[in-house]
Amino acid sequence: MRFKPMRPALGRWCSALAGAVLAFGISGVLDAQQTQAPTPQSPAGQPQPAAPAQPAGARGNAAAAQAAQGAVRDANGAIVGFTALAEIPGTPWRIHDAARPHPRVITPGAGPGAAPSDAIVLFDGKDLSKWARSRNGELSDATWPVKDGYFETGAGSGSIVTREKFGDVQLHVEFATPAPARGFSQDRGNSGVIFMGRYEVQVLDSYENVTYADGQAAAIYGEYPPLVNVARKPGEWQTYDIVFEAPKFNGTTLVSPAYITVFWNGVLVQHRRPVMGSTSATTTQHAYTPHDPELPLTLQDHSHPVHYRNIWIRRLAGYDLPESK
Repeated sequence: MRFKPMRPALGRWCSALAGAVLAFGISGVLDAQQTQAPTPQSPAGQPQPAAPAQPAGARGNAAAAQAAQGAVRDANGAIVGFTALAEIPGTPWRIHDAARPHPRVITPGAGPGAAPSDAIVLFDGKDLSKWARSRNGELSDATWPVKDGYFETGAGSGSIVTREKFGDVQLHVEFATPAPARGFSQDRGNSGVIFMGRYEVQVLDSYENVTYADGQAAAIYGEYPPLVNVARKPGEWQTYDIVFEAPKFNGTTLVSPAYITVFWNGVLVQHRRPVMGSTSATTTQHAYTPHDPELPLTLQDHSHPVHYRNIWIRRLAGYDLPESK
């Protein structure tokens, strides 16, 4: 087939049309660049998708919805709660309730194992002024030896108790059993942390030392062995972080048992176990007898010395209490 040359007029018309299309395209791109919001950059300099602009109508609908939900705003306009969302069953509160009290603010300890600002320090490495000997209800000074930032059980001279009484608490205690190790089973670095004079978490050298399972370190004595044995070697410092929930009585009737949670060297080994009663009984089943809602904490003494340091305790209050000023 033979092509005929384009007529001059038609060629000029096509060239003009192409030029107009090109000019429009470039202009449209420039206009879009000038009107498009800047693309936000990530910290690494990579562009992130820009949030789509919300139409005025949508903003109005959102504001109306928030108002219907009882949104409460602070001085900066930020929503800090609501008054009309769904109720939380079993509580007097609604979801995100603006009237719900905020938790009080405390300062955490300066490092691992350090006491927070609301803790009562029971031993600060200096003296045993927070502790006493108790005989027939009469208190006298604790005489366990204190040296080099720790104290040592009395090697048979008698247990000591806190001068202050406690109920529900969080307790932090650090201990070390003697090195080199001497003795076997229960005759090796034996002591105990006893809440309310009745409910014991065992302290023992359980590093490569076999004894009855419910009497090894971190056992709730005579009831529950720990979930795992995470004992350090004799002479190395170990930690217990214990949450103790005191039993509740209505007159002579037990309403709720004691519960004990234990972290041993940072590992959960007792997970809110319900205590069966006073753990001192060994030939009869453990049972409860009514007692005061707050009683002293005891550190048990045996003839096998144990070192203690950095002991502090926190009273545990309930949820949703009024904010402290």
